[in-house]
Amino acid sequence: MVISDNPILNIKDIHYEWPGRIPFTLNVPDFSVHPAESVLLLGESGSGKSTLLSLICGTIMPSKGVVQVAGNDLSKLSASLLDQFRVEKIGIIFQQFNLLPFGSVLDNILLPLSFAPERRARVVQPKETARKLCTDLGLPDNLLNMRASTLSVGQQQRVAVARAMIGEPALLVADEPTSALDESTQIAFLDLLFTQSQNNNTSLLMVSHDERLSKYFDRVVRMTEIASLGKKTL
Repeated sequence: MVISDNPILNIKDIHYEWPGRIPFTLNVPDFSVHPAESVLLLGESGSGKSTLLSLICGTIMPSKGVVQVAGNDLSKLSASLLDQFRVEKIGIIFQQFNLLPFGSVLDNILLPLSFAPERRARVVQPKETARKLCTDLGLPDNLLNMRASTLSVGQQQRVAVARAMIGEPALLVADEPTSALDESTQIAFLDLLFTQSQNNNTSLLMVSHDERLSKYFDRVVRMTEIASLGKKTL
């Protein structure tokens, strides 16, 4: 893989503070993900992984420092522009998938295109694109019109990936998507995920606590290497 000088994700000197009686802080001096790179971010529960993902996606903001996605400083965007930017540039695979349970598989996959004109413009035939994503991810065609709530966990997982991938966002963020899978199913799922990422030239950042996944990624980064947690000095 050729590393570009212009990372898709670039973090510099961010500081975040959790509110509370005894506030805790998260500090990340420097972290980046490059175009078409797959990065595994390893950390135990409580290490700040989910908070870092929230900072990357712009759902929370650091008190200082810079988070850039596709060259854009998230702190410079208004709330409405940030919502628009997030859905345009970032595909998110949630740990619990967050599918619309009473929507069809097709409805769920096409959902981001309703809010992202740039992604929508890259999809000439939405239904056929959704169908191809399903096929590539090992889902049969006849699932497109089924309600998401009727699917197995593995099928829901693949629908979540298709939804995140459609329209070729620049960055794919996956929050512990393999935590409920056995090892053989994990490997098969990762193969599908990597294939889709490579086909779309999408950067992949996946967080996990599972060391066994390390060998499948271009780069492995541990939270302890890039971040520090601590109590705020009062």
